[in-house]
Amino acid sequence: MRRVVMTDYYNISQDVDRHASSGNVAIRWMNQTGDQLEITYAELREKSDDMAKGFIEQGLRQGDRIMILLPRIPESYISYLACLKAGLVLLPGSEMLRPTDIAYRVEHARVRAIIADETLTDRVNEALAGLSHVTHRFVRGRADQNWVPLEEVKGLQTTELPLTCSDDMAFISYTSGTTGGPKGVIHHHSWAIAHQQTTTEPWLDIRQGDTVWATAGPGWAKWIWSPFMSTLGAGATAFVYYGSFDPEKYLSLLQEQQINVLCCTPTEYRMMAKTDRLDRFDLSHLRSAVSAGEPLNREVIDTFNKYFDVEVRDGYGQTENTLLIATVKDMEAKIGSMGKPTPGNRVSIVDDNGREVPVGQVGHIAVHRSSPALFKGYFRDTDRTEASFRGEWYLTGDRARKDEDGYFWFEGRSDDIIISSGYTIGPFEVEDALVKHPQVKECAVVASPDPVRGSIVKAFIVLKEMSSASEELIQELQNHVKTVTAPYKYPREIEFVETLPKTTSGKIRRIELRELEKRRKLESS
Repeated sequence: MRRVVMTDYYNISQDVDRHASSGNVAIRWMNQTGDQLEITYAELREKSDDMAKGFIEQGLRQGDRIMILLPRIPESYISYLACLKAGLVLLPGSEMLRPTDIAYRVEHARVRAIIADETLTDRVNEALAGLSHVTHRFVRGRADQNWVPLEEVKGLQTTELPLTCSDDMAFISYTSGTTGGPKGVIHHHSWAIAHQQTTTEPWLDIRQGDTVWATAGPGWAKWIWSPFMSTLGAGATAFVYYGSFDPEKYLSLLQEQQINVLCCTPTEYRMMAKTDRLDRFDLSHLRSAVSAGEPLNREVIDTFNKYFDVEVRDGYGQTENTLLIATVKDMEAKIGSMGKPTPGNRVSIVDDNGREVPVGQVGHIAVHRSSPALFKGYFRDTDRTEASFRGEWYLTGDRARKDEDGYFWFEGRSDDIIISSGYTIGPFEVEDALVKHPQVKECAVVASPDPVRGSIVKAFIVLKEMSSASEELIQELQNHVKTVTAPYKYPREIEFVETLPKTTSGKIRRIELRELEKRRKLESS
């Protein structure tokens, strides 16, 4: 196990570049129409070196913040590595972000440069209106005015790349909060070392020469976890599919591409498990299958065992840390449990005051400050950072209990965050979008249990004129949210109500609405 001294020179890209002489394919890419491309580790190093030097020659300097808005394409891998090599601080951004989402992140982090796909430049231009601190815009594909083609960003061989230390900032990843705008989670370069020791071999079980399909898209912490860091850090081949999710297509690709390691969301597993005639598919090459984002139900685990002789193993972690709790390889699984704390992470169950609780008692899932992959704080937000700790423990916002064998059992969220199909959604962002509609007086957004997605976004809405309530208005409000904020945040269910439950001080009691939804779904099942 590698020991990190915090003054050491270290850059995340080193763990990828060390495979350049292997001759292995780093990325095997395919899109929905069948186009294919392969990039070796040697080519990946050369391309990312050239781009990193190009960024420096463009005038970007070590420590500058850069936002990346690219889909599942090879340029995502190349540009992430290039930015890290150039000493830039990365803001991962999903292609689903709307102009308001982009503007918030760019302004909050004082971003100096943006890399975007050609399909997103209009959206970015709208977001950047009036923001003078963004001095560089790079586009993958067709270049509009003020945008430099990404393929032209190449430097001279003599241009020197900066040295970075293990405790230099590498990423600011934004994650939803219960109130206010998204939180910027800070991770240093040293995070990657701790993450790989925790995740790559013990949980994912990635071996050099494997073909790994981790389905998370760029812009999410899970993409940095598995498709990017764990896969490339291990010298394996990352299979990248740029196409919409279809369970039968995914199963066919698992067979055709002879995938050895699969990392999917629970929703993807659930939908694949419901596919007719699963015995049509030969997944004999699949050795390791893992799931993260929300608890996986027993039916799915049993189905993959029965048809493909592979055990889908659960894992739990957050943008703020890494894989914290999991059923790692060769560990006896307790179906329904989260597993045990992963190597190198001190994880426990604590009460509201940060005191560890006895076996069997429900409390907060907490991570000790000493855990090496724990985030370094929320960017420009000391209040939120301090509020997330109780003494020496960081509180994840989730509740669980621990049994006598050390296995953790998930009990639910301790706050109002919604986890739907692996997406983390803050109610404030959806509510803020809804109240911008002229017919909405006030609203409350909560998680509602769902058998496929785990939870869905449910909105309780008080209208200015209740007589305007209709199915047409529901669809109009849903489309309105998709336009104002990222489409995945829209409320799949809307209920019009006369009033919302509130405290004596006037604060909406979302917990009461959450419990109402749980009872309703339980009674209807």
